[in-house]
Amino acid sequence: MMLRTAAGRRAVATAAAAVSLTLALTACSGTTKDSAGSGGAKAAGSAKADPDAPLKKGLKIAFLPKQINNPYEKIVDEAGIEAAKKYGGTGKEVGPSDANASSQVSYINTLIQQRQDAILLAANDPNAVCGPLKQAMKKDIKVVAYDSDTAKDCRQLFINQASSEEIGRSLVQHLGKQIGYKGKVAILSATQNATNQNTWIEFMKEELKLPAYKEMELVKVAYGDDADQKSFQQTQGLMQAYPDLKGIISPTTVGIAAAARYLSDSSYKGKVVLNGLGTPNQMRKYVKDGTVEQFSLWNPEELGYLGSYAAAALASGQISGAEGEKFKAGKLGEYTIGKDGEVILGEPTVFDSGNIDTFDF
Repeated sequence: MMLRTAAGRRAVATAAAAVSLTLALTACSGTTKDSAGSGGAKAAGSAKADPDAPLKKGLKIAFLPKQINNPYEKIVDEAGIEAAKKYGGTGKEVGPSDANASSQVSYINTLIQQRQDAILLAANDPNAVCGPLKQAMKKDIKVVAYDSDTAKDCRQLFINQASSEEIGRSLVQHLGKQIGYKGKVAILSATQNATNQNTWIEFMKEELKLPAYKEMELVKVAYGDDADQKSFQQTQGLMQAYPDLKGIISPTTVGIAAAARYLSDSSYKGKVVLNGLGTPNQMRKYVKDGTVEQFSLWNPEELGYLGSYAAAALASGQISGAEGEKFKAGKLGEYTIGKDGEVILGEPTVFDSGNIDTFDF
């Protein structure tokens, strides 16, 4: 697997954090902890941090993905749990089997009762989880969003895989080049309330307004709810409704794999361009059989690793979540917190037939 150097990653992370846009558009009883006040980014920013404090031993962290059976988030969470062992903590993954807006609430409440030191959450809805997350912060349980953000005052940090604007615009740029900047295109998203998906889609729409895309038309945004079969059916529905469709962007690993499976066994193979976000192991066969020319993603293992170390730094008092604070994320090096508590992993990688066999995740 390819990894950037720590120095290079530090430069990318620091520069990206400085220019990243706000995402407001966009699971054993112990000793009771002191209240952290009102919680959220504002409270975190006013707290005092000691950058020289050591990481505490025995920290308990929990990952709460959008849904427990999402293969992409399984990679993220397992890497974060492994990272916790590196600094002497313990981690676990809990979560719902569906990606409904309120499906994560009961799990947050349970994690509060279990007195976790930190909760890391990929939000299905930016606001539905806010009530219990604020309760967690009042009990001095640190809250870190990753992959898909909550509202800003419902967590201390957001670990973003890449600049949201860069992701959204680059997917349109790649697709436009592939179809000669002409024709009807569609988007196959996850859930209608997913913060990351909606933010990326807004930037896709902004990119499509540029003169270069005047002969491209976005005809539909479909939602597969990050469910394989529904995403497959949504792809089938798109092709039935728009048989002259030229391209599909699916910014979800579940969606792009399901769409590729449908196209690979249809008359549209080689005629409809599919681009988006996927993992190499999911998409390798579709690249090699000519269904997909290219797709993008960051390293999900590194996203989980970074999130785990960020949560540990918060729980240890090294950082509070304020803009400009720095912390070390093990082998990934040093990161700087940007506006609204956002920390950016780095730039996404484009995968194609020339490099896909050098990756294994």
